[in-house]
Amino acid sequence: MITGAHIQTNPSGRVWPDPASVPLADFNVARPSLFQDDVVLPYFARLRREAPVHYCRESRVGPYWSVSTFDLIMAVDTNHRAFSSDAFRGGIGLADQAPDFTVPSFIAMDPPQHDAHRKVVQPIVAPSNLARLQSTIRERTVRVIDGLPRGEVFDWVERVSIELTTMMLATLFDFPFEDRWKLTRWSDVATSQRGGRLHGGGVLESQEHRRAELLDCLACFTGLWNERANADPRPDLISMLAHGEATRDMDPMAYLGTLTLLIVGGNDTTRNSMTGGLLALSQFPAEFEKLKARPALVESMVPEIIRWQTPLAYMRRTAVEDVEIGGETIRAGDKVAMWYVSGNRDEAVFDRPDDFVIDREHPRRHLSFGFGVHRCVGNRLAEMQLKILWEEILARIPDIEVIGPPERVRSSFVRGYERLPVRIPERRGSMDARRS
Repeated sequence: MITGAHIQTNPSGRVWPDPASVPLADFNVARPSLFQDDVVLPYFARLRREAPVHYCRESRVGPYWSVSTFDLIMAVDTNHRAFSSDAFRGGIGLADQAPDFTVPSFIAMDPPQHDAHRKVVQPIVAPSNLARLQSTIRERTVRVIDGLPRGEVFDWVERVSIELTTMMLATLFDFPFEDRWKLTRWSDVATSQRGGRLHGGGVLESQEHRRAELLDCLACFTGLWNERANADPRPDLISMLAHGEATRDMDPMAYLGTLTLLIVGGNDTTRNSMTGGLLALSQFPAEFEKLKARPALVESMVPEIIRWQTPLAYMRRTAVEDVEIGGETIRAGDKVAMWYVSGNRDEAVFDRPDDFVIDREHPRRHLSFGFGVHRCVGNRLAEMQLKILWEEILARIPDIEVIGPPERVRSSFVRGYERLPVRIPERRGSMDARRS
């Protein structure tokens, strides 16, 4: 909430200026602390009104353009000929990849190379495979929910969001199940910005720290690659890559880039939507009551969670030619951030965009999965996991209390959560037994 000249309520205690008092020329919406303190949305609201294509001249990641309205983001995202995601032009993050540690993946490639690599892993989310995975996802979800404590505070991120998504990742890779915590760790390392906390303890101290842990990831997965390459093809991601015509000869850095893409895509996005959905329902309790009365609304609530949360705040492109967009000329070589988190709150497209509305019309009309050739390959799997989670919550838990503010990730890329304290009321039978 903006009060007076300052935004004053955030867990860090930092005092932020009212965006209306900051000259547009000084706007730098890519500051991680704006996201960590959850004060960035009013900045985007002003950009949408006054400068939907905005140039930031100075930042820790260098100069960049921000595109903040729904239609203009769509225009950039669907124009891969003028706007490149190629890793060797900088990739998909505003911080350029280091020349000696460039890790391409198919999301950081342009067609036709992108198309060939994406095609290799696409069978993992084919309808037939999703149908096969559905019972496994439901069985695990039931087990996790039934194992949650009653009547005491616990961390929803750790006990539910991380556990469910990490088990799913281990299944998709056929990764050693007892070591699945490593997948969460590598996801955090790949996406954290300097100073960001890592799952399992510690912070990302430097780029050298990031490189060392990602090389550990590569070493582990190289052993698995060699095993799968020397065996018959199997329906897991590593085997698909090892046997795929476009990927079986890729170099180690391309393999690492593809691994981090698949780990982050299968972990951070779903994990933070699992937490964001519960937070949204706690902030909009009338919607929770509506959901309890009409459980079938889970179907439209799931894409609304993904819109409202927007688990990846932006994607970067690099202009390969001079382009005019929104009345501004973007020069060849310029960085462009498509702020999905802003486009998903665009007042020209969404009624009451800041509200969480579980029966919103056209709920899948959001930007969180991207558009064009880079639209998220795992979007249906993510939706299925969320749908099953909320179906089982409604069937097995009468209520969930969010009892404190979330701790948010220090990142302008991943819009996520470190912790969300919650409590499930004790079952009435347990309470009666204690009284007697």
